[in-house]
Formats: sequence, structure tokens, C-alpha cells
Amino acid sequence: MNVLTTFSALTNPLFARLYFAQTVSQIGDALTWVGLALLAAQLAGPAQAPAVLAIALTLRVTAFVLFSPLAGVIADRVNRRTLLAVCHFGRMVVIGLMFFASAVWQVYVLMFLLNALTAFFTPANQATVPLVVGRDEARPAFALSSATTELLGIVGPGLAGLLAALLGARALFALDALSFLGAGLLILLLPALRAEQGAVDRSKLADVRDGTARLWRDPPVRFALLMELVAAIAGALILTVTVTRIEGGLQLGEAQYGWVMAAYGLGATLASLAVGAAGKRIPLTRFIALGALVTGAAILPGDLLPLGGLMLFWLLAGVGQNWVNLPTETLLAERTEEAAQGRVYGAHFAWSHLWWAFAYPVAGFLGTHLPSRAFFLGGVLALLVLGGVWLTHQQAVRRATGAASAP
Repeated sequence: MNVLTTFSALTNPLFARLYFAQTVSQIGDALTWVGLALLAAQLAGPAQAPAVLAIALTLRVTAFVLFSPLAGVIADRVNRRTLLAVCHFGRMVVIGLMFFASAVWQVYVLMFLLNALTAFFTPANQATVPLVVGRDEARPAFALSSATTELLGIVGPGLAGLLAALLGARALFALDALSFLGAGLLILLLPALRAEQGAVDRSKLADVRDGTARLWRDPPVRFALLMELVAAIAGALILTVTVTRIEGGLQLGEAQYGWVMAAYGLGATLASLAVGAAGKRIPLTRFIALGALVTGAAILPGDLLPLGGLMLFWLLAGVGQNWVNLPTETLLAERTEEAAQGRVYGAHFAWSHLWWAFAYPVAGFLGTHLPSRAFFLGGVLALLVLGGVWLTHQQAVRRATGAASAP
């Protein structure tokens, strides 16, 4: 496998502009979430800041589930360059207003608006990748975007913390607004981006239903979507209970928590590069099945591991998470015709976040009521779901893909 294959997508000038626009905006995103945590502590006090953040995350998922199916339909019907630019500039305005927020309710309103715009942006951006590189070259393009996202997830919070110390927490929102401005201007350098399709004689509601129907009637795509539930269960445990294990169980501090979560992000980054380097030699459904197994199994011993063990197993969990989510994005491109990709990505964005809306309360219950066994029980639940999906879909996926060894 050649890791440089992952970067081959940048030889396409249209994708390169799209990629750099996404990267600029994601640097700003890293600033936003650190700024939000600091702003919550300022407005509500340190004791209530977690509650404020929890409500903000709930509003985030709610906006995604409500708006992304419609957003995907609109992406199929309009010039995506215009849609992407409007979303960037809209988020610039909303984040700019966060600089002036003086009450918690204002934070809630602005975060809902921000994520409503993100719900329109993300499916359109995902559907645009195969549009500019072609379905056959989508794997390295998605892999590079994923690797960059994961890498920024590692270095972004540290950069945000440094800038907050130098400039103040609210300055992070101003910098993020500038990142969206820059990303929007880069998008405007692209030519018109519109999916090829004939005259549209269906209602938007019919297209919303069609997007979801396409997810569930195609066995490999349905298999991937259900495996994302496995990843959501394991991922929710990692994101919500790791801090309890580090600070409560191991009696360590914030620095050690950062190391463990950095290992998790590093695993996802390396996994992205591996998917891109593998090219088409490994079926996507095999990556997805292996990833679900790895991330579910990796959290099983989490209640007993010391710091070094947690870092190693969380790195593996990050690999598994990525090997479920990244190949699924590519699978959607390869198994959906261009004219329907927007609504399919929109429906997928909603359903995949609905899994997290289920997984977060499960993780919260286990972490609160059964903290000494939370990772083990969560891992068992994830692997039970995996087993059920495998048993019910294995033969159908093999027939649909025409590969005797898949998934």
C-alpha cells in the first residue's frame, strides 16, 4: 500500500480548492468548541458549564437530524458552489455574533443556527467530492479529507488553548468567523457545481423519502449504516466516560486525559491514510466490518486498563471508528448515481447522528450508574449489535457486491 496514493486527489485542481476551503473552516471549528467551553464557564459558572455544553451538543444533533435530509435534496437541485458559499458566510455571521453573547440562552440560539447551517453544508460538501473527482476516484479524496479532519482534532484544541491564553476566549470566535470568510471566498473560486439530472418533477418531500429509502434498500449501504450504530455506541462511551476513568478511576489529571484522547485521534488519522493507501484492493464492507469489531472490542477492557493501556486501546478504537465511518462515505458515492447523491448524503447525515442521539444517553447512564463496568458493558452492547447486523446482512451484502469474501 502506498500512503502517497491518499494525496493523489490533490492533483485535481477543483478538489484541491474544495479541500483547502474545508481545511480552513475546520481550523476555525476547532477554535469554536474550545471557545464555547470557555464562554459557558464565563456565563454560567464552572459548575454549570458541563450542563450548558450538553444542551449545546443536543441542539447540534437535533439540528442535524431535522435539516440534513432536506439539505441533501436541495444540494441535488441547486448550484452547490452557491450553497456551500452561503453556508460558510452564514456561519461566519453566526460565529461573529457569539463574540457578543452575554446570556446562556443566546448561546443556545446561536449554536442551533450554526449547526442548522452545518446540516446544509456537510451533505452538500460530501456529495460534491465525487462530483469533482468522479466516483472511481472518491476513495483517496474522502480519505485525505478524513485524515485532515482527525489531525486537526488532535492539534486544534491545543492551538485554541494557546490563542485563548494570548487573546482571550471571545477572540476565538472572531478568528473562526475569519476562517469561514476565507473558506467561502475559496469556494467562490470554483466553477458552477451542479449534479447532472433531468427535469425535476418530484416534490422535495418525495426526494427526502427517496434519500432514506436508498439507504435502507441497498444491502451494503444498509449494512454500513447499521455498523455506524456500533461505532456510535463505542464512540459515545469514549467521549463521555473516559474523563471519569482518567480522573476518578486512575486519579490522574487533565494532561493525561488529553494524551488518551490524542491517541484516539491519532488512531483515526492513521486509519484514514490506510484506507486511502489501500485503494480498491480491500472491499469497503470489509473495512467497515473490521472497524466495528475493533472499536467495539477495544473498549471492553477500558475499566481496568492503566494509562498506557488506555492510550494503546484508544488508538485502536480510533482506528476502528474511522474504518466504519470513512468507508461508509465512500460507499455512498460508489453505489449512488450522481443525480441522487445529495439527498442520500443528507439522509445518511441525519440517520448517523440519530444513532449518536441514542448512544449518548446509553453512555451517560452507564457512566453514571455503573462507572466501574461502563466500558465493558458498552463494549458488549456494541458487539451484540455487530453480531446481529452481521448475521442478518452477511449473505445479502455478498450477493449485492458480487464478492464471495465480502464483507
